[in-house]
Amino acid sequence: SNEVSLEELSKGSGVAKNTIKRYIEYLEAAFLIRVVHRVDINARRFKRANFFKVYLTNPSLRSALFAPVTAGSREMGSLTETSIFSQWFHWERAGNIHYTRWNGGEVDIVFLEENQDVSLPIEVKWSDRYFDHPDELKGLKRFCLQNKLDDAIVTTISKTGSYRFENLRLDFMPASLYCYMIGRTIVEGKETGHW
Repeated sequence: SNEVSLEELSKGSGVAKNTIKRYIEYLEAAFLIRVVHRVDINARRFKRANFFKVYLTNPSLRSALFAPVTAGSREMGSLTETSIFSQWFHWERAGNIHYTRWNGGEVDIVFLEENQDVSLPIEVKWSDRYFDHPDELKGLKRFCLQNKLDDAIVTTISKTGSYRFENLRLDFMPASLYCYMIGRTIVEGKETGHW
């Protein structure tokens, strides 16, 4: 779930950018990975997609390829983000899923409507820390205020609740519960704007 570019991948591997691009396309066509594109702080797409994130479609592939992880492993943050993305990939509008990163902040999941408006930002955390210190979610708050959003979701390990910041409501919920809710809603075929 780290941001990469074709340039970085080419330099790191010694393989031509066009070849890496084809490999990524093949892996995506085989439903092994999914590419997610970046938007700016105003939720606008870039004309040239220089940076993107690559997610496994199933987070258990990571353990199968490398080694199992525990709840305390440093990889759990990335695997949690991958788990949530892998649930959303089953949604018929999965192409509307992006992330945003700018100088000084980022938001892990941003849903864009057809008119380019943001419908729901989600910050994926594998920590209860931000439930107790929501003031540390500066990037999420700035993005929401910039885009005139009223609420956002923040995942935790085990804490549930809400926090108000000016006109913004942050809803905290355990990542496991959030994954379940996404999967159930998609399987039942419900359309919903906020969870």
